[in-house]
Amino acid sequence: MHLVYPAVLSALLFCTGLYGVLARRNAILVLMSVELMLNAVNLNLVAFDVWLSRAARDTLHSGQALTLFTITVAAAEIGIGLAIVLAVYRNRGTSDIDKLRDTAEGRGDAEPGAVEAQKTEATA
Repeated sequence: MHLVYPAVLSALLFCTGLYGVLARRNAILVLMSVELMLNAVNLNLVAFDVWLSRAARDTLHSGQALTLFTITVAAAEIGIGLAIVLAVYRNRGTSDIDKLRDTAEGRGDAEPGAVEAQKTEATA
């Protein structure tokens, strides 16, 4: 098999994941897109490892070892990421990234209690 086929598939997977990261608003879908990008990298690592192992008979299969390391890091990342998303959802009531970005930027010179005071004044 040629190296072109897995490389093109990997590029398509990576571009799909990149689109998902840039276009999605839901934090869980963004995490899924990051996983898709990591799987594209894993596919590239294994494809190049197989391609390079044909040239040299004694190889360490470092591409496959790096793939296992990437899978381990991705599993830890998705576990911590989901825990953070669940904690934010419990506190804020939404997992919409745009709304969370607005709350993270704050109001500039306003103090934390001033925003709540403005809300109570507006409802009164």
